[in-house]
Amino acid sequence: MQKFYLEDYLKKEEEIREEGYSEEEIQDRFQKLCNRIYESFEAEWSGEQEGLGSLLDLQKKAIIGYEKEVAFFMDKIREYLRRTGEENILYPSYYNSPEEGVYHENWGLAGLAQWFHEDYRQSSSAKIIGERIYFMEEGRMVLKKQRISRSRREQLVRALMLRTPEERLDQDFHELYLLDGTRITIYSDQLTKKGQDAIIFRRYIVPEYSFEEQARRHTIPKEGIELFREMVKIGYNTVFLGSVRSAKTSFLSTWQSYENEKLEGVMVETDPEIPLHHIMEKAPIIQIVADNQRLSQVSKNLLRSDADYFILAEARDGTALDLAVRIANKGSRRMKMTFHSSDPMEFCYDVANEITRSVANADLKATTRKVAKSFHYIFHFVQLQDKSQKRLKGIYEIQSKPEKEDFQIIQICRYRYETDDWQWRYRIGKDKAVIGQEEDPRAFQAFDRHLQALAQAYPMEREAKEVGEENEKTGYGLEEKEDKKEGKEEEWEVSIGSRLSVSDYTA
Repeated sequence: MQKFYLEDYLKKEEEIREEGYSEEEIQDRFQKLCNRIYESFEAEWSGEQEGLGSLLDLQKKAIIGYEKEVAFFMDKIREYLRRTGEENILYPSYYNSPEEGVYHENWGLAGLAQWFHEDYRQSSSAKIIGERIYFMEEGRMVLKKQRISRSRREQLVRALMLRTPEERLDQDFHELYLLDGTRITIYSDQLTKKGQDAIIFRRYIVPEYSFEEQARRHTIPKEGIELFREMVKIGYNTVFLGSVRSAKTSFLSTWQSYENEKLEGVMVETDPEIPLHHIMEKAPIIQIVADNQRLSQVSKNLLRSDADYFILAEARDGTALDLAVRIANKGSRRMKMTFHSSDPMEFCYDVANEITRSVANADLKATTRKVAKSFHYIFHFVQLQDKSQKRLKGIYEIQSKPEKEDFQIIQICRYRYETDDWQWRYRIGKDKAVIGQEEDPRAFQAFDRHLQALAQAYPMEREAKEVGEENEKTGYGLEEKEDKKEGKEEEWEVSIGSRLSVSDYTA
């Protein structure tokens, strides 16, 4: 796509005002030009042997994003405009040049092409709903002035589908990709209301994969950066939780960018969203794209893999979640996973419930315990009222209690909406200390030191209501209180050379 130049745009707007044409008149005159060029090119191609096939192949490659084919169309249109003396014709303001406008109106993305301009490169999604076009701007969908007719939408769908000939046009739903990784979801009007068919474009946007960039956006606390670095080194199994567009996938990518490049990894995605071959160019990471059915076929091979760690991006169903739990229960560490959920305290139950629905003879209670044993920390992300703003809402430690066939989920970091900052609690379970000592004692000492310092500088205020909810969900806190009535006091090792009573965390 051509670059956007403000000077050219302002010059064109001035020309419009001087000549007195309205936007509708400009659109009408320009559309007539597009029609003439389309007819001219069609006549030229149809006169050649296999001309139609050549045109379709060129269009397919151009719309997918191959620069050579795009340049071919642009040059040919530019030559036509020069030959007819129309190179200075006024064109709609949402295009950068007349040749770009002609190409997209006739063969390309129509008015949606503006979304690929430089000034929209940070827009994560665009939608066509009926004839209306929307772009994501600052966290909200904004209606644009350009429209796309039904016949043009049908032509666009056919062009997009050229890359996946195995897909049938008469299906209600399609999902495919452009060359740059943009994901396209198509809902036909057999699935939507009449005339309200939809095409959704979504791309993965993060300008820099670093904790510093995430902190600059205020998605995560700046003071927690060093803590996160040490957690990556230790290799805790982490889950990134949240709703759609809450930044969980962005944070997973950022977290992964700090991983040891010498270790072998396997990433499984249902959609090819995370470009690890660009994020970690030297790392030996196998990237597998598999839906539910394909994942079932390759799961046994993945379980036998000699990879050092696994990444399960966008775990959507019981098959994928069961694979993650089985891999983790083999003792694998450094596992990373994203999961759609709004309640970290229910994570283990939610995952177990999905697994028992998909796996025959799976027991809910036993599976819940396995989930709790498999993962160590949960990072929960949310969108604020301003949808462009994302926040790490909380960090939770999953404390597995195998001797009591139970588990406990404890919040160690909490975001405060009213002050837009974070609070911390100093709590490290004994099993986390063991993992730290085994994997990287020096990193664990640093992790322990950073968490203690954060809890002292930004202490978490615990409310009685929260303690009650936590105890009710796990059952473990209530059992502790009964033990203390009998004069018993259970202790947990929370750091090297330091022991604190569990009563410090239940009052």
